[in-house]
Order: sequence, then structure tokens, then C-alpha cells
Amino acid sequence: MRRAMTIMALVAATGLVTACGGSGADDKKPAADKGAAVSSEPTVDGQDETDEADTADKTDKTYEVVLEVGGSGKSSVYYVLGTNRMEQVSLPWKKSDSITLNSTQRKVGTIVSVAPGPVAQSNGQLAAAPCSITVDGKKVVEDPGGAEGKHLCEFTLH
Repeated sequence: MRRAMTIMALVAATGLVTACGGSGADDKKPAADKGAAVSSEPTVDGQDETDEADTADKTDKTYEVVLEVGGSGKSSVYYVLGTNRMEQVSLPWKKSDSITLNSTQRKVGTIVSVAPGPVAQSNGQLAAAPCSITVDGKKVVEDPGGAEGKHLCEFTLH
């Protein structure tokens, strides 16, 4: 029971951290760097000067995110994937979603996480199920689960 309460507290804290990311409005222009010179005059061909890196930073980016929890039987799974959720599931479990971040969200970062609930081990003890997070086909976080330690898979998208 104590372990379940600890996991619920971790998920709640993760949810609070991600919920405080901002309003999502990106219609405000960022302030210019203090050391950079800003020119409002057009170049010779009539186009404004634009740094390619600045253009790349201002575009939206979509990530394909997959959360997985291993094991067998039934368990609760707490996750943050665009929204905060808790589900009672049959294991193994997998949840996929596309998350699009605008330039402001990419600067700050958006957390995706999964906290597996307890599952019965072969010796009868309860332990956290293994979990992993895959982003754009690359596994970025993996936790083997177990009875000892904190078991949470968490990754920040930028």
C-alpha cells in the first residue's frame, strides 16, 4: 500500500510539473538576444534576413511517442502523454500518440512519463512492472521494474 501511494504521489507531481508548462499561445514574438544585432532593413533581393537556425526553431515538430509496460496480469498504469491519465489495464500494455510541440513548448520541454503499478512476481511479492518510452522509433528510457527503488520512466521532449 505504501509503494502504491508513493507511485501515486510521483505521478501527481509529474502531472503538476507538466501542467505548469504555459498557456500554449505562441503568438508573442521572443525578445532578441542582447548580444545580437537586429536589422529590420531588407537585403539586396528584397527579402528580410533570416537565420536558418531561427527558422528551424520556430517550426512545429511532431513526435511519435510509445509508452510500454511489461509483465502479466492486471495492474494500474499512470501516464502523462499529452494529458495525465490512470488506467486499470491488462499487461503487457502499450499506448501510442503523436505529440506536436510549437517553438515555445520545444524550448521549455514537455514531459512524457509512465509509472507502472505493482504486479505479482514469481515469489509472490508485489513489484513494479518494467516500463519503457520510445520516441520516433528510438527507445529513450527503459526501467527493468522490481521491488527495490523508484520505478518511473520519464522523458522530456524538446
